[in-house]
Amino acid sequence: MTAIARMAVLDLRTVWPYRYYCLAVFGLGVLVFANRPMWFVPGLVLLFTSQIAPYPFNVSDKADLETLYAVLPLSRRSVLYGHYAWATACFLATATLGTALALLLAQVQAVPFGGHTLVAMLTLSWALFAVNVAIQFPLLIRFGYTRVSVLGTTLPLAAVVGILYKLHLDTASIQNWLPLLCAAGVAALVASAAVAGTADRRRVRYNGPIRDGRTGWDQ
Repeated sequence: MTAIARMAVLDLRTVWPYRYYCLAVFGLGVLVFANRPMWFVPGLVLLFTSQIAPYPFNVSDKADLETLYAVLPLSRRSVLYGHYAWATACFLATATLGTALALLLAQVQAVPFGGHTLVAMLTLSWALFAVNVAIQFPLLIRFGYTRVSVLGTTLPLAAVVGILYKLHLDTASIQNWLPLLCAAGVAALVASAAVAGTADRRRVRYNGPIRDGRTGWDQ
C-alpha cells in the first residue's frame, strides 16, 4: 500500500467513529432528492461529499491529529494527497450507491432514466464534487476546520448551486459538455492540490509549525 493510500485509510478510520452522522447526512440527501431520480446522484454527491470529505479536518482540529501526522513515516505531500484520495473515494462510493438508488427510484416512479442520461448525471456529479473539493480543501489546509467550518462548507455549495442556476442546465446541454466537464474536474483537483501544497507551507497554526516526521519539514 502506498503512503497516499495509507493516509486515505487513516482518514477513513478517523471518520469511522462518526459513521452514524455520515449515515444521517446520506439519509437526508436521499429524502431531499428521492422524488427527482434524474438529479438524485448529483444532488446526493454534492450534499454528502461536501460534508463528509472534509470531516477528517474537523476531527484533526479537535484531536490535534497534526501531532500524529508529524510522527508518522509519511511526508507532508503524502498527507496532503491522502486527503484528496480520501475525498475521491467518498465520491466513488457515493456515486456508486447513489446510482443504484436512483435507478431503483426511477423504476418505482416510472421515470425514464439510464443510458446517456445516467452518464451525463455521473459526469455532472464528478464536476460538482471536484469544484467543491477544489475550493474547500485549500481553505481547510491553510486555516483549519475550526476557523473556516461554516465558510468552508457553505461557500462552495452556494457557488456551485449559483452556477447551476445561472446555466439552466438540462440533460441535453450537459451531454454536449461531457468531455469538458470530465477534464474540468480533473484540472480543478490538480490545481487545488497545488494550491493546497503552498497553503500547507504557509498555513496558520495555533501551536506553531508542524514538522515532517522524517525530514523535519514539509515535503
